[in-house]
Amino acid sequence: MVRIIAQRIKLFSSPRKEFYLFLKDLLGFYPKNLKLYDLAFVHKSASVHDSQGNLVNNERLEFLGDAILGAVIADFLYNRFPQQDEGFLTKNRSKLVNRAFLTRLTFDMGLNIYIDTNTTKNVDQSHIYGDAFEALIGAIYLDTDYNVTKRFVTKKILSKFVDMNEIEKKDTNFKSQLIEWSQKNRKEVKFDTIEEDSKDKSKPPKFITVITVDNKEFGKGIGTSKKEAQQKAAKEALRKMGN
Repeated sequence: MVRIIAQRIKLFSSPRKEFYLFLKDLLGFYPKNLKLYDLAFVHKSASVHDSQGNLVNNERLEFLGDAILGAVIADFLYNRFPQQDEGFLTKNRSKLVNRAFLTRLTFDMGLNIYIDTNTTKNVDQSHIYGDAFEALIGAIYLDTDYNVTKRFVTKKILSKFVDMNEIEKKDTNFKSQLIEWSQKNRKEVKFDTIEEDSKDKSKPPKFITVITVDNKEFGKGIGTSKKEAQQKAAKEALRKMGN
């Protein structure tokens, strides 16, 4: 109890009180190791010296947070969609951990204003925000444990800032989009897929798909399955058509 009181006194009396109170409201608990959270928002360009004189930043926390976040999201999707296959789960996990999505989250949560950076790059188009979010996950994990981190991600992030119905709808099927476009515009679309022979049987098969629209080539895709090759070709065709 004494330790808890001391931690809270430190939090409220710190020059960074605003930041720590923001964290407390965001996390739903009082952070214990405040230095971890400070470091989580220090970009490499703004590295600081630790007590041993070493330059430190949030890269190590980002590395850890990336792994923890991936595990938590996989756990969440596995239990939320018990009837879905591995492909569905993998695609939706990718949507929830990609840098563009995490960057958007930092703005939605208000984390962006606390990131310390001295970079001259276009910050809005960099990974700085997404990296800081992952570093925060790493800090929470080290400050607490896996279960608390999991609860934070699922209850404070996914439930509050993420519309899973919207995420599911973004399960882009480029082939079906292309077919729908062709029917709407009365265009003839053909998918020609071949399997390339390989003398090395230890390597996975290689499929090549060429898409033609009204007998004109619009897309080409290569994959280890017919489906993958067709999706890549359809994506390229849609891109060329501005869709």
